[in-house]
Amino acid sequence: MNILNHVKRVIEIEASSIQELLNQVGPHYETAVNLIKNCKGKVIVTGVGKSGHVGKKIAASLASTGTPAFFVHSTEGVHGDLGMIQKEDIVIMISNSGETAEVLNLLPSLEKIGSKCIAITSRKDSTLAQSCEVALTYQYNTEADFHGLAPTTSSTITLVIGDALAIALSNLKEFKEEDFLLYHPGGSLGEQLLIKYNKGS
Repeated sequence: MNILNHVKRVIEIEASSIQELLNQVGPHYETAVNLIKNCKGKVIVTGVGKSGHVGKKIAASLASTGTPAFFVHSTEGVHGDLGMIQKEDIVIMISNSGETAEVLNLLPSLEKIGSKCIAITSRKDSTLAQSCEVALTYQYNTEADFHGLAPTTSSTITLVIGDALAIALSNLKEFKEEDFLLYHPGGSLGEQLLIKYNKGS
């Protein structure tokens, strides 16, 4: 198999998994969006490893589209960063297996704090899914690497779910271009919007 075939194979595997995700979306997504929309506090996203990296992007996307959010690394959470989380907050907990120890270790303290939790995981029967108010679960055939081990397909699906939540919330809040400019004045996007609204003023 040549290089281009390797590249195309990965893209095909991940693209088909996202297409299949459409068939897995149900009322639990509506429940999750409403839970966040009605939240009086902030959204905290947590995870470790590749899930943690994806979680940082999800938190950033939420924040830039009108939903106050930030990322807390699960390991740092049990070493004091849980103090950033309050009862009014919503915690999005990411674990492909739903059994990641560092993520599960947050649950007892989060229960005492009183914040509601949303799981993003591939297993409906996992400890994480069963412990959260809402579980956004997904299924996929294989990771995109040849060993079926490296988080690739699963991390892509998680990212798509995070984007879907962020944009659904943004639309419900009637988030406008002017609001986006307020939170994103830098870079080429900010420059384009600054030119547009300076012309209109």
